Amino acid sequence: MSVMQKLMSPLPSGGAAEPPRNKVTVVGVGQVGMACAVSILLRDLADELALVDVMEDRLKGEVMDLQHGSLFLKTSKIVGDKDYAVTANSRLVVVTAGVRQQEGESRLNLVQRNVNVFRSIIPQIVKHSPDCTLIVVSNPVDVLTYVTWKLSGLPKHRVIGSGTNLDSARFRHLMAERLGIHASSFNGWVLGEHGDTSVPVWSGANVAGVNLQKLNPEIGSDGDKEQWKDTHKAVVDSAYEVIKLKGYTNWAIGLSVADLTESIVKNLSRVHPVSTMVKNMHGIGEEVFLSLPCVLNGSGVASVVNMTLNQEEVEQLRRSADTLWGIQKDLKDL
Repeated sequence: MSVMQKLMSPLPSGGAAEPPRNKVTVVGVGQVGMACAVSILLRDLADELALVDVMEDRLKGEVMDLQHGSLFLKTSKIVGDKDYAVTANSRLVVVTAGVRQQEGESRLNLVQRNVNVFRSIIPQIVKHSPDCTLIVVSNPVDVLTYVTWKLSGLPKHRVIGSGTNLDSARFRHLMAERLGIHASSFNGWVLGEHGDTSVPVWSGANVAGVNLQKLNPEIGSDGDKEQWKDTHKAVVDSAYEVIKLKGYTNWAIGLSVADLTESIVKNLSRVHPVSTMVKNMHGIGEEVFLSLPCVLNGSGVASVVNMTLNQEEVEQLRRSADTLWGIQKDLKDL
């Protein structure tokens, strides 16, 4: 008899272990993918975590490193393989894979290269987990969420871009710091594109229901003596700043994705600014994905909050949509 047979007496009715209910897959084990994976593990959000990447040695090393920490985690199974069969039965798949922008490379060229990468990734994910919800993190995230929706054939409520969840977190941190309060006590939203044309909703910024625009009608505008709009400029510049200093961003986006993961796997119906299909909302006529406040639950995006934006904010949102459509409309092989 083996040690295991001597140690344990199985009960006659004791069956095999149940299949995972909250299996999460992270595609791409770069800095962002691993920050997502660790953040999800530390918040006990998955009963199985699968990692996938084409770089086999790096992948194997990351999986082993996480497995060695199993004693300190509540996730019973951590696996990895370059074969997408390892992702089977995932409830949620986080896509962080893609190519980086090269110096002097146009955004459109970068997107087209990432479309070609996604063509090999997305059908594989859906083949093994047809009922999954997808969170796209790879940049430019809004365009690649549209690409993912097209390539996956999944309904739009199950294809989500991490969008401005991070921009809004940066905004809330910077505004709260200036006001001397915790980020969770400042309520402010950044919508639209994750990036340069994002839209700060000054008309809705408040603390404990006190609208800041009522206290300072000029807030966020050029005529504002306190220059609050610098805070949004810092949000837009912050990724470039972090990349300049350390080479990449990873921790904040990892924490942001874990936050979205929690709302989905725990069916919380919390509202997050994430990238979703916005055709026919706020006068946008094209099939573009950009961030609006979305209710996230076990089914993905359950609904979109109809935010009362002022005319200028609506125009900024439409400009954001036009920018994205300008890139999307020329993509090939979708």
